[in-house]
Amino acid sequence: MGFKARARANQTKTEEDEKKKDAKTGKEPCGVNGCEGWADSTMGGRSLSVTDAEDMWGKSVVVRKNRVRVCKSCYRSWKKTNKQEDYY
Repeated sequence: MGFKARARANQTKTEEDEKKKDAKTGKEPCGVNGCEGWADSTMGGRSLSVTDAEDMWGKSVVVRKNRVRVCKSCYRSWKKTNKQEDYY
């Protein structure tokens, strides 16, 4: 048993839980009001143009540099409503 294995064995469970919780929190919140998701690109977030976001959610969006950062679930709902059957 090497020194790394001993160090891992002696770690408390709370340290591991804190690392997992930190990994789930993002830096940039979703731009749609009422949504609690994270819009970080590492967590599947995307950015939409202001006109596309206002068509979907109205004027209640947070705009940053003419783009609206949205989380993965908001982007998927936008994508489903704007899907056109002309592509198939």
